[in-house]
Amino acid sequence: MATRLWVDTNVLVRFLTGDPPEMAAGAKGLIEAAGAGEVVLEVLPVIVAETVYTLESFYELDRHEVASKLIQLLQSQGFEPHERERVLDALARHRDHNVHFADAYLAAVGAESGLAVASFDRDLDRFSDVRRFQVGDEM
Repeated sequence: MATRLWVDTNVLVRFLTGDPPEMAAGAKGLIEAAGAGEVVLEVLPVIVAETVYTLESFYELDRHEVASKLIQLLQSQGFEPHERERVLDALARHRDHNVHFADAYLAAVGAESGLAVASFDRDLDRFSDVRRFQVGDEM
């Protein structure tokens, strides 16, 4: 049975950026081990969110590139993202619409549950499958 490990943001960031090279090499080795079935890498949604934020803010990478790379990585053998379908949906929403990852994740939850999302943020109106409850309106 393969060893199961929780993955931290820094491992994903090092792998995706190659920076710094010595840490990136270690991250690459771990991810290759996952691809070979030697380990299973579990990824929490909060780690995905932090990875998106770090890559887009600190490394100034384009959201399309970030989301596409993370979707591909999380669908790779050896990766088990928690809330897999929701996280992949959120990444696709983030990639395809000009919204922050947190809003995309909330939209994915709203669409999945059928519950309206209470928010002042009109960005949520970009999703036809999400109902936004305007805070301050009557219930």
